[in-house]
Amino acid sequence: MRFNPYPFERLRKLLGVQQYNYSNVNLSIGEPGFNPPPSVVESLKENAELIRYYPSLQKDLVISQIDFVKKRFNVSLEENEIIPTFGSREVLFNFPQFIFLDKKKDKPIMSFPNPFYQIYEGVQIANNANVIYMPLNEENHFKPQLSLSDCQKVDMVILNSPNNPTGQTLDIDELARWVELALEYDFILINDECYSEVYVDTRPPSLLEASIKVGNTNFKNVFAINSLSKRLSVPGLRSGFIAGDSSILEKYKIFRTYLGISIPNTIQKASIIAWREYEYAEIIRKKFTQNIAIAQSIFTNSTIFPFTFYLWLKVQDCNEIHLNSNRLFNDEVFARELYEKKGYVVLPGSYLGRNNGGIGYVRVALTKEEDLMKEVLVNLKHFNDNFINIHSCQNL
Repeated sequence: MRFNPYPFERLRKLLGVQQYNYSNVNLSIGEPGFNPPPSVVESLKENAELIRYYPSLQKDLVISQIDFVKKRFNVSLEENEIIPTFGSREVLFNFPQFIFLDKKKDKPIMSFPNPFYQIYEGVQIANNANVIYMPLNEENHFKPQLSLSDCQKVDMVILNSPNNPTGQTLDIDELARWVELALEYDFILINDECYSEVYVDTRPPSLLEASIKVGNTNFKNVFAINSLSKRLSVPGLRSGFIAGDSSILEKYKIFRTYLGISIPNTIQKASIIAWREYEYAEIIRKKFTQNIAIAQSIFTNSTIFPFTFYLWLKVQDCNEIHLNSNRLFNDEVFARELYEKKGYVVLPGSYLGRNNGGIGYVRVALTKEEDLMKEVLVNLKHFNDNFINIHSCQNL
């Protein structure tokens, strides 16, 4: 079993650094650059002594997450339809493991978007699974698609709407169609909804809403995963949940007791407060909204969707794949030259994809305060225009 290096390890190697200086503007990682809610910080301080106890799941945490789902998505959940998790990454990794163990699949088949959040690939490798990539590109408007013949073969589909890195989202009718496919062809359907709280005007829907829309009110085969990281600028809190089919979650909850990932009581106390922090969440959302608007005003020829906080920036004037003499793609060359000349750190799109996915793009996180973000994006626009001019495609 061999896991691929994480994109950020590859990026540091490309740039020739072990860590970035404080003077560098790091736009490569989806870490909100805003202060967390004071109420959450105070709760961590006040309940720090609870680390002397073994963690036990607090019902108030479950209730606070159920309340969030009801208030945000107008979906009423029972307590057996949701499980608090230690953020989203761990559940995205170990929940599929549980599914494939329970179904006793030696060679399962998974499908997920390409480019992607690399934990999806980690799941695939860990479970010795085959993968059907769903390309995200200009031709399909960056929306995942799966043929009916592939639906007949696949055991699990992971969606990511709103999407990292493209910013695209699926509307409720598109999600509803995915639910219908999951029921018709009996595969597990997961939507990674960690960016659901970053939007300009229209709230992105949840897969849970789509499930109810098609009459699948017990969420058979359907699961939504979410976390607080982006909503409240608290990625270090590690507070998330998985919600959906209770017949599967009941057994998964028992499975989790063996993994050693119980949420510390101190974090649970803070999380209870955090899931109910609607006013502060709106403050964070408006900061992201402003940054999206700034990016849209500067990169007028780029498609910037009003969801998530990423600029999926094309850094070449064609769709050809170009390698320089050092066997680097255009997006890698762009990232290296940008770092050397401006000190800005962005992530090459090719590090987020396979089979040519993501090549020719870079991911730029719109996560800084407004003034710095505007300055950086203006400079980035000039750099990008010059880069494309210098590296123009000869095959046009």
